[in-house]
Amino acid sequence: MAAAGLRRSVRGAACRQLLLTLVIFSLAGEACKKVILNVPSKLEADKIIGRVNLEECLRSADLIQSSDPDFRVLSDGSVYTARAVVLSDEKRSFTIRLSDKRKQTQKEVTVLLEHQKKVLKTRHTRETVLRRAKRRWAPIPCSMQENSLGPFPLFLQQVESDAAQNYTVFYSISGRGVDQEPLNLFYIERDTGNLFCTQPVDREEYDVFDLIAYASTADGYSADLPLPLPIRVEDENDNHPVFTEAIYNFEVSESSRLGTTVGVVCATDRDEPDTMHTRLKYSILQQTPRSPGLFSVHPSTGVITTVSHYLDREVVDKYSLIMKVQDMDGQFFGLIGTSTCIITVTDSNDNAPTFRQNAYEAFVEENAFNVEILRIPVEDKDLINTANWRVNFTILKGNENGHFKISTDKETNEGVLCVVKPLNYEENHQVNLEIGVNNEAPFTRDIPRVTALNRALVTVHVRDLDEGPECTPAAQYVRIKENLAVGSKINGYKAYDPETRNGNGLRYKKLHDPKGWITIDEISGSIITSKILDREVETPKNELYNITVLAIDKDNRSCTGTLAVDIEDINDNPPEILQEYVVICKPKMGYTDILAVDPDEPVHGAPFYFSLPNTSPEISRLWSLTKVNDTAARLSYQKNAGFQEYTIPITVKDRAGQAATKLLRVNLCECTHPAQCRVTSRSAGVVLGKWAILAILLGIALLFSVLLTLVCGVLGATKGKRFPEDLAQQNLIISNTEAPGDDRVCSANGFMTQTANNSSQGFCGTVGSGMKNGGQETIEMMKGGNQTLESCRGAGHHHTLDSCRGGHTEVDNCRYTYSEWHSFTQPRLGEKLHRCNQNEDHMPSQDYVLTYNYEGRGSPAGSVGCCSEKQEEDGLDFLNNLEPKFITLAEACTKR
Repeated sequence: MAAAGLRRSVRGAACRQLLLTLVIFSLAGEACKKVILNVPSKLEADKIIGRVNLEECLRSADLIQSSDPDFRVLSDGSVYTARAVVLSDEKRSFTIRLSDKRKQTQKEVTVLLEHQKKVLKTRHTRETVLRRAKRRWAPIPCSMQENSLGPFPLFLQQVESDAAQNYTVFYSISGRGVDQEPLNLFYIERDTGNLFCTQPVDREEYDVFDLIAYASTADGYSADLPLPLPIRVEDENDNHPVFTEAIYNFEVSESSRLGTTVGVVCATDRDEPDTMHTRLKYSILQQTPRSPGLFSVHPSTGVITTVSHYLDREVVDKYSLIMKVQDMDGQFFGLIGTSTCIITVTDSNDNAPTFRQNAYEAFVEENAFNVEILRIPVEDKDLINTANWRVNFTILKGNENGHFKISTDKETNEGVLCVVKPLNYEENHQVNLEIGVNNEAPFTRDIPRVTALNRALVTVHVRDLDEGPECTPAAQYVRIKENLAVGSKINGYKAYDPETRNGNGLRYKKLHDPKGWITIDEISGSIITSKILDREVETPKNELYNITVLAIDKDNRSCTGTLAVDIEDINDNPPEILQEYVVICKPKMGYTDILAVDPDEPVHGAPFYFSLPNTSPEISRLWSLTKVNDTAARLSYQKNAGFQEYTIPITVKDRAGQAATKLLRVNLCECTHPAQCRVTSRSAGVVLGKWAILAILLGIALLFSVLLTLVCGVLGATKGKRFPEDLAQQNLIISNTEAPGDDRVCSANGFMTQTANNSSQGFCGTVGSGMKNGGQETIEMMKGGNQTLESCRGAGHHHTLDSCRGGHTEVDNCRYTYSEWHSFTQPRLGEKLHRCNQNEDHMPSQDYVLTYNYEGRGSPAGSVGCCSEKQEEDGLDFLNNLEPKFITLAEACTKR
């Protein structure tokens, strides 16, 4: 739009709207001048509105700033709009700040924007500027030839402003090629406006130069708006076309049809697009191998296709093409580029596998199996170790009985023929097989899949061997009636000699007979019953009774067979009622169902017939039976039947007349659920057995033993030794730190015993030790024989080593007088005995038991616990009676 407006301003004064004038005058004696730009009232974004000579103000400025963000100033003084601006007032001003950071200098240029309706602005009061109506100041199309040979500087065109008719006008230019890279490529003569180029230009690097021309008077007026001056570089065909790849690699199947696309080659040209310089044409210069020509290339697209069906990988597996591309649409003077194209022919399954010979022979011994008897090689011209080369073998004929299997050796591609099922010479001396072969991949050519070349005949000769007896079939069946008399003889297992086809000379033995019901005649193989055969005993029922038989010939060669005996059922078992005891809750339950089973086969079983035999009149009056189904009946009671347990005889009979009578116990109970009556009946029926009576007697004996032990302890305590009062000055150290805790319970069984010495032979099976300390007795309980330390826990302090060496000896809170212990143990003994009487398991209560761990058996020494203290008022003579394990300790204490 700006360029169009510029053209209209050149063509006549009638199209002009406003005139831009630049007035510069001195400002306060400064070198910088105020600049006045006459502009339209509406300014578009990113458009130049004028140019300010910044070098006159501050030549060394390295920072240029605008105070108004709507305008930006370039380093050459060009003023551009940053966005669209509408001047609402006639005047608008902003400041351009110039700074030289190195010299610490700063100056300002004030720019005043004015818009007015006058077409011309007078230079002085008596003179006007730009009176002419017709102008030549317009962008003139200009171009230059790429890689021009000069002479340089090369004249391009002359720029002339209409203002030059009245004023002396000076011209200047800016843009890429002048003050931007490449620098100094163009210049303009200041006075004439002639534009020159200084050196050749490469269009591929710079295709157009957008210059801006300026016209100004000698005193600084901007005579015209800046003129955009594009200079176009005309292309020259100076670039060869180049393929995108130096070497192309393509693949094509040997079975490809005519016109199959092999690949696409592509080239580029840096010259100007859409010209003859970049119109490319492709062709094939050379093919190796040279003949026949198998490929063609599309001249415009570069698509390579096949033009022959003679591709055969087995003959030639790779082709090399020299590709050519030429610009100028392939004309002889066009520039050329070349590339190499390698085309690899891939394998297809176009060659059928063939046998090397038509017939083969193999030998195998009879009865051999899982053995390899023949390897069959084949030939295939396709690529090795691919699906086109690997083969599958098939036995087409002769293997109806499944004696043979053929597979492929993956390494050699041979067929491996094996015998997987034994052959019998007596049945067949030789076997003729027909073998077929084909590839894993499907065939690609239209020829028959099976020809004379991919079939072969194999003759397998069977060698005769002297064999042992044959047990064929492996399982033979015989039927015997159940309950057959002992000694009955039945035909048994029959084996035969394959050479003679009979069983003469064979002997038979029984290897396995689950129940030992039969024996075998060694010569004939017949079986003889040695016990009564009971079908119902054999588990699972209704299955065959299997007997393993060994057949042996005269050379002790043998075979094994199975004689499956089917035991024929007879009706030898009556039906049986399943229940023996039932509970009926009256009145909630009015009946109970009775079920019966028959172990015989169904033909001798249900339907069953239930009845009440001749019973007491009371049973007949109160109870009745009705049929529910073939195997169940319903037993019902009358309303006047009393609550009690009844014994009711019930007879059940099968369809063949076998019958049995069973006494059924029926508990007619007042309850809501049968389980309630069962619990009540159990609790009411508890009686004392012999073991319960024995437990009671043992409890009474234990009570007397405890009482007797207490008496012995009291007597022993009165005769015990006393420690001297100055025991604290002696060297025997007593440590009572074995207590497990601070509880005051000192008994495991609710009572304590004491003896007069440290001996382990206590009365009534207990051993203990006791002493007096400060007028109080301390008693320690230990079980005889096992010598387990009992728990003695107290809330007080334990004795330490210092308590025996001097000073006052503290009395442990766990020490009690005999009367205290007596009052403590008596009620608990009674409670223990009472609980033992009620508990059949005789498990002692654990609420009073706090025990130490087991300390060993057979120790002659007494227990050392928290409730004992070997401190007497007498001397230390008792140390002479210590057991061996304490002698060392006593000697150490005495020496100290």
